Amino acid sequence: MMSRSYTNLLDLASGNFPVMGRERGERKRLPRVMTVPGVISELDDDQANSVSSDVQSSVAVDRVIIVANQLPVKAKRRPDNVGWSFSWDEDSLFLHIKDGLPDDMEVIYVGSLRVEVDSSEQDDVSQLLLDRFKCVPAFLPPDILAKYYHGFCKQHLWPLFHYMLPFSASHGGRFDRSWWEAYVAANKIFSQKVIEVINPDDDYVWIHDYHLMVLPTILRRRFNRLRMGFFLHSPFPSSEIYRTLPLREEILKALLNADLIGFHTFDYARHFLSCCSRMLGLEYQSKRGYIGLEYFGRTVGIKIMPVGIHMGQIESVLKFADKEWRLEELKQQFAGQTVLLGVDDMDIFKGVNLKLLAMEQMLNQHPKWRGRAVLVQIANPARGKGKDLEEIQAEIQASCKRINDNFRQPGYEPIIFIDRPVSLSERAAYYTAAECVVVTAVRDGMNLTPYEYIVCRQGIPGSESTSDSNSPKKSMIVVSEFIGCSPSLSGAIRVNPWNVEATAEALHEAISMQDAEKQLRHEKHYKYVSTHDVAYWSRSFFQDLERTCKDHFRRRCWGIGLSFGFRVVALDPNFRKLSIDDIVSDYSRAKNRAILLDYDGTVMPQTTISKIPSQEVISIFNKLCSDVKNTVFLVSGRGRDSLGKWFSPCKNLGIAAEHGYYLRWPYDGEWEMCGQSNDFGWMQLAEPVMQLYTESTDGSYIENKESAIVWHHRDADPGFGSSQAKEMLEHLESVLANEPVAVKSGQFIVEVKPQGVSKGVVAEKIFASMTERGRQADFVLCIGDDRSDEDMFEIIGDAMNSGVLSSNTSVYACTVGQKPSKAKYYLDDTSDVIMMLEALADASDSVPSSVAFTESSD
Repeated sequence: MMSRSYTNLLDLASGNFPVMGRERGERKRLPRVMTVPGVISELDDDQANSVSSDVQSSVAVDRVIIVANQLPVKAKRRPDNVGWSFSWDEDSLFLHIKDGLPDDMEVIYVGSLRVEVDSSEQDDVSQLLLDRFKCVPAFLPPDILAKYYHGFCKQHLWPLFHYMLPFSASHGGRFDRSWWEAYVAANKIFSQKVIEVINPDDDYVWIHDYHLMVLPTILRRRFNRLRMGFFLHSPFPSSEIYRTLPLREEILKALLNADLIGFHTFDYARHFLSCCSRMLGLEYQSKRGYIGLEYFGRTVGIKIMPVGIHMGQIESVLKFADKEWRLEELKQQFAGQTVLLGVDDMDIFKGVNLKLLAMEQMLNQHPKWRGRAVLVQIANPARGKGKDLEEIQAEIQASCKRINDNFRQPGYEPIIFIDRPVSLSERAAYYTAAECVVVTAVRDGMNLTPYEYIVCRQGIPGSESTSDSNSPKKSMIVVSEFIGCSPSLSGAIRVNPWNVEATAEALHEAISMQDAEKQLRHEKHYKYVSTHDVAYWSRSFFQDLERTCKDHFRRRCWGIGLSFGFRVVALDPNFRKLSIDDIVSDYSRAKNRAILLDYDGTVMPQTTISKIPSQEVISIFNKLCSDVKNTVFLVSGRGRDSLGKWFSPCKNLGIAAEHGYYLRWPYDGEWEMCGQSNDFGWMQLAEPVMQLYTESTDGSYIENKESAIVWHHRDADPGFGSSQAKEMLEHLESVLANEPVAVKSGQFIVEVKPQGVSKGVVAEKIFASMTERGRQADFVLCIGDDRSDEDMFEIIGDAMNSGVLSSNTSVYACTVGQKPSKAKYYLDDTSDVIMMLEALADASDSVPSSVAFTESSD
């Protein structure tokens, strides 16, 4: 079903959502940027039509709209409690994205505020933020916010993406559909704010993180050609974990409506690609260093790039760290002691208690560090809430008390636990004083703590906090192998935080290491961190987004599908639906017609269990064949026995079986073999190889044809089946290197067949035969639905170039279904094909069946 007007962004089967943004009276909307001259009435999200202009705006403005759950601004009530005051949040990653974008590019932010703003103030706040900060706030009603953020995001997506499964109602909770509905409703509110300010033909949209994973679909329904990227800042779990998500396919399809999808590490990207393969049947391709997924004619790019820190911000903070937080006092406090530092959010996945246990183990195993080694653990306030978090907080407090009670000495406590908000300036002071930083998260998207530590240890030459700036710099990092920054820190000591004993030994190794080794590791890390900052990350992502979207306005796009099954089909500008009136007109004027038809998926639906043609199909074929001007061929991959039996009533029908290896001309009951050889001895070599892989690949099977042998792995495990197919392909090519056969892989198959056999060869032979008999085709109709039919479409162009077909020939190469193809036309399904063939049959001139078609013996 094709749709050009989308009245409802998302209608879930579970029910309708309340209309957001219109409570307590009508509110005025922010002015929307005009894309063409004229007047646009106030945009109503529930009634507006899709904006998908084929013509770009006459006035191009380079602008990117950054959409995130929270705006990069701080808000607080004025002292008189009247109105609000706002300031930039310098700690927000999204604020610094613009550092990597072109200088003349305008940046607009769309997101929510951390505070609740009364509805009576929302218009004024919106205008203020737009005018002064170029921010567009999305105000979420409290009931939606609670279920969207604290419900679906924090109690379902966040744990699942960090490998925590909801095994019971008390451990992780159960899926709540009302949370999902709130998640979609919140994403819809964000989309409304984007729509209010977007210029769809000129703007880029960059969406961030798991809070907004369905937003690409909502925006794509509105603007088919919108240039849109998405970056996931959390881990993406393995397919075995992700597939437990009840809405797994909906979220995957929603993400695939973006043009570029970014991940911190290859592991996260690999897991996403595996999910696309296993659940949607999509395979990725890598070309010249770029990874892409073909999705209904669109290439969805996959970007792997870990985010960095803002070097300028850290360095400016370092200049004042000594004055503001008395760095010298910290050095005096820990004089004669070695400081290990942990900086983590209070979160169940940060592994804080595992870190404490490792510290305890180290002090037990290496008594010399008692009284000398101190772990300072800074715990940032928790973002979520729940029973699991309360339990981990209690466990941490108990561990701190036990360790301090066991190892406390006069003037010495091994654990210093700071459970309060700590500013970047104060953190910088602790970073500078620490000999080693320890990150033991059991799962984390990126974690920039080690990066900040490295820059702080490098210091700023000449600043007060680095009076010994001429001395070599050194630092040590103990980092969990389960976090996103681990692959980029090749000089760190990587640990499995669950292995407390191994982590304890890593702590001992880190603080016992020679200074020269620490210096070398620090230099290596600082070189990477200083060159791969947040500006480098955003610049790299945006450049890839531009490259991925460069052909958007050259291609024709259609939006099809309902709810989260919606996707955009991008096709060549010359690709269009076949008009029955046009083809009947050309058909009636033609004198010599060639009609080539595939069977399965073209005149017979793929989903039909019985493949025997109906009486309607037989009648249409007989009408077409009875016209003396027509040469009609059925070109199929099926065997000759079944095709010959099914179409025995159609005496005038030509049949090409097994992709043309066997050919039967009209009016001739004999089959001729068109292959270069009738020696099938190679099958005795190929079948044992296939049998070997069949036995070791559950769900695979072998199909034996007269002229070919095919290995199918559609029902096997997608990853293993694909791997086995690649290995089998190489194995067969090696075994059959000296045989006259072609080994090819297709969609879930590996096929071995004689060389020189294809549907394209059949089409070429039919055209040449007609020309030799003085009946050069002036009308060609060729219809098919799969990859093998593309050979026929391709050969038509070659035949016109070589003179086998006239340049004036009316050619209708047509594929079934809207998809990328070498054909210039399409029909939606087999019923459209039958309707079109019936129209041609009605326009045919019937003649007595005694008129014969004779094929020359040579």
